[in-house]
Amino acid sequence: MSDAILPYHHGGKELRIHQMTHRIAASAEVHVYTMKWWDGPRVRCEGGITFHALSRLIPLYSRDRRSLRQAALFACACSRLLTDRFDVLEADHIPYAQLFVLRLITRVRGKRLVATWHEVWGKKYWHEYLGRVGALAWWAEWLAVRMPDRIIAVSPETAERLRGVTRTKVPITVAPNGVDLEAIAAVPPDPVGTDLVVVGRLLGHKRIDLLLEALALLDAQGSPVTCRVIGDGPERVALQERAQALGIAGSVEFRHDVAEEKEVYALLKSARVFAFPSAREGFGLAVLEALACALPVVTTSAPDNMARHLVARSRRGTVCEPTAATFAAALKDALARFPAASDGGKEPEAWLTEYSAEAMAARVREALLS
Repeated sequence: MSDAILPYHHGGKELRIHQMTHRIAASAEVHVYTMKWWDGPRVRCEGGITFHALSRLIPLYSRDRRSLRQAALFACACSRLLTDRFDVLEADHIPYAQLFVLRLITRVRGKRLVATWHEVWGKKYWHEYLGRVGALAWWAEWLAVRMPDRIIAVSPETAERLRGVTRTKVPITVAPNGVDLEAIAAVPPDPVGTDLVVVGRLLGHKRIDLLLEALALLDAQGSPVTCRVIGDGPERVALQERAQALGIAGSVEFRHDVAEEKEVYALLKSARVFAFPSAREGFGLAVLEALACALPVVTTSAPDNMARHLVARSRRGTVCEPTAATFAAALKDALARFPAASDGGKEPEAWLTEYSAEAMAARVREALLS
């Protein structure tokens, strides 16, 4: 159960769902319930998986924030599962509201509800995000955590925050996002290189604005660099205008047209350093993919950026303070230490095999059956 799926909407959770469902489908009957992203019949089969449209396509975002209207309408649409056949129901925790409906349905049907949790916001962050209304949102998050019979956390840090911040007693299985290391190794680099690359949804908390400010500082210091921004989202136009205002538009390439994972890997490998200024990440699949492409990664020590733990493990990684000046300095240092882009001959670090997609799918399968 997820309101967004590949190839219609791109992000870490969508790629995770794609990886997990296709691997689990090898030994089980898998149905995916979502919105109607496609043309044609409401139910369709593809790659051994049956896709069900529970509702019409409703915009996920209102300006730069998740739409409360979409969350409410999609939650209501989930009531269709009251009459559908299933043995266990796994749901993405975003955007919370559907978990209350699904809890009711699974109780009535006598089935298990498992929820995959990507990140925990907590009371403080909700207040910063929504002001006084954030208290209600925090209450909804606190309550939603108690709906599943089991939670799958996408990182050890997310599991720790679930236990510490929400005080939930629900059993938690840690199953991080995974990568297909063989598929990544088989992709050659794109012929057009760049100094820096970043991949992610263009949202405020991804802090692409901080990256642009860092690039402007480097340019002012006489050390101009090129950067490729891969992704799309509500902030795209504002970020393009910001690059123009900072005088670096000619050095920043925005690529919102990249749909295939192979193309993402090729573009990653054609860069020298992966920049990841995000302020909030439950895990950081884009970072894992960059490391699997043998790229040096620079990220920030923002408290809610769980990707910093992956970067800290890498001998090619740098974690710095979340300011434009320190980020610029860290990027400059990484570019000096790693002067050439990945040419396919660099090997990813051995510890990355812990995050193979096959191993993670096995953990998820076990959590669904336990």
